Amino acid sequence: MVKNIINISEREDRIVNIVKAKFGMKNKNQAIGLIIQKYAQSFLEPSLQQIEKPQRKNAIKANTLEEVRKIIE
Repeated sequence: MVKNIINISEREDRIVNIVKAKFGMKNKNQAIGLIIQKYAQSFLEPSLQQIEKPQRKNAIKANTLEEVRKIIE
């Protein structure tokens, strides 16, 4: 999780509070997250919407070169 300190105007803070109340969220972090997700769906190009980190593949465990070759084939 990444933490950020942001400065927003009173109007923007009210909007975040409205989103928080409308969707029954516990804190403003959830409301800001929802706003960002909706923005990404509506305004970002499809290629930019998938910005998740690639998953790391599991390490291959082999004791000899022959075992590695068998796994690769």
